[in-house]
Order: sequence, then C-alpha cells, then structure tokens
Amino acid sequence: MAEIAEQKAVVCYVGLGANIGDRQANILRAVALLKAAPGVRVLQISSLEETRPIGPEQADFLNGVVSIETTLRPLDLLDRLQAIEKQLGRQHTEPWGPRTIDLDLLYYGHETISHPRLTVPHPEIGHRAFIQRELKEVGFHG
Repeated sequence: MAEIAEQKAVVCYVGLGANIGDRQANILRAVALLKAAPGVRVLQISSLEETRPIGPEQADFLNGVVSIETTLRPLDLLDRLQAIEKQLGRQHTEPWGPRTIDLDLLYYGHETISHPRLTVPHPEIGHRAFIQRELKEVGFHG
C-alpha cells in the first residue's frame, strides 16, 4: 500500500486589515484563529499601522502582516482565510469597501499562482508602501 506524502511546510505571508469596529481586536482575533487552524503555525506578526483607505469614502484602516508556516495547499489556505473573515463578520458588499477584517495571501513560499480565485504574489503589494515595511518586520526577504 502506497503512503500518502505529507505536504511540505511552506512559509507564507498574510496581510491583515480592518476598519470597522475595534480594528485591533479584530486583527488580533484573526491571528488567534490562524494560530488555532490545523496545518498553520504563526511565526511573527508585524506592528500595526494606520493607513488611508483606497476606494469609497470610509474610515482609516489598521494594517499589519503575519508570517505563517503551513502545510495547507494555496487554495485550502485561501479557504481558511475566508472562513476566518466570515467568522469575524466580513461582508463582501462593496468592492474596496469597509470591512471588519481583511486577510490577503500576499506570498505563498516562492510560488507564482494565477488562478481565478487567487493571484500570488498579491497584485496590490507594489501599490501599498506599508506592506513592504511590515513584510520586512516579519522576516520577508523576497
């Protein structure tokens, strides 16, 4: 009987953002839920930075980046991130709109992914200077 190979652990980087409710508490709760997720180990979390929103008029965001190690495949990790968003009350009602929590898969190891549900590296990385600072804080050496 052939053994099933275990997925090798990959270091990934996830963007964190919130601009509804207690922004810091929402981000910390998302990190706690990531820590509790099977196949995910949180390595480091950056400092949190207040940023102006892109898109419709709305409150400022609190943003950060977390580095994780995961054995989840990219789309499974995306599903986990979206489940955490849903659990924390995220509603996808308006593109670029306000949100209780936003979890973006910025990098999945060194992979380039182009899938209808997922693009990695995240296409907005170059448009947001704070992400570069926060990635460096959590050890990204892209």
